[in-house]
Amino acid sequence: MPTSQNICFTPSSFLLTGIPGLETQHIWLGIPIFSLFVVSMMGNTAILWVVRSERSLHQPMFLFLAMLAVTDLVLSTSTVPRMLAVFWLGAQEIGLEACLAQMFLIHCFATVESGIFVAMAYDRYVAICTPLRHCAVLPFAVVARIGLAALLRGTLYIGPLPFLLRWRLPSYRHRVIAHSYCEHMAVVALACGDQRPSNLYGMAIGFLVLILDSLAITASYARIFGAVRGLAAPEARRKTAGTCAAHLCAVLAFYVPIVLSSLTHRFGPHIPPHVHILLANVYLLIPPVLNPIVYAVRTRHLRETLL
Repeated sequence: MPTSQNICFTPSSFLLTGIPGLETQHIWLGIPIFSLFVVSMMGNTAILWVVRSERSLHQPMFLFLAMLAVTDLVLSTSTVPRMLAVFWLGAQEIGLEACLAQMFLIHCFATVESGIFVAMAYDRYVAICTPLRHCAVLPFAVVARIGLAALLRGTLYIGPLPFLLRWRLPSYRHRVIAHSYCEHMAVVALACGDQRPSNLYGMAIGFLVLILDSLAITASYARIFGAVRGLAAPEARRKTAGTCAAHLCAVLAFYVPIVLSSLTHRFGPHIPPHVHILLANVYLLIPPVLNPIVYAVRTRHLRETLL
């Protein structure tokens, strides 16, 4: 296989390096990653099982939580097994089509998860500001359509990314991806030809989703906090604020690592590569673990049903 920087070729597969600079620590790094993966699988599967089996949980909040659990399961299973294969087995090779499929799943379902957080913020707004109309505004059919819309948005936004790579940038300078999974920017950096369309589209979609969804969540909670301040009883204010705490914790656990990863990748050229990659791994590993734990701890009805 050609390896010269001046030779462009079409590879049938890529090689994932894991975390450059920490190759000697891969075996040890795999242990916490595997532990997080197990906790994520158990927690999200438990959430799905409980919501499905308990009819009293067939409410918009818990239906959106079930969608979030499915999204987290897809994110975990599409990345961690391959990551552990690289760390523990030295199985670095991944086929071209498999790499593009992994890229699509990661970015698509990260976009879906962001959309579900927006839907959950809207659900809390309706439940707190217009509680008598909650079931009328968000019946099961509307909740299902919102979930489908989040999935379609993720598919439409991210679908062009692998196609831009497959058809506009079919040739590469080498096939070694300095990452633990097929991240879009890491693959684009290897390509021959004009990388600007892929780079610009990826950046535009990332900022579009991040900014618009963050503004929507902020607007919902601004209205919620205004309604909470208007409650006369302190106990009612505490109870209402408590119902939003789990969602806010989950939102912060999802968005903060993404923002930090994006900022260090775009504006931190002097930051060591392994820091970039560790941050990129954090936003795929931590939210699927924290979401079921946070909601189980902060939501009394769900916690009691789980117990």
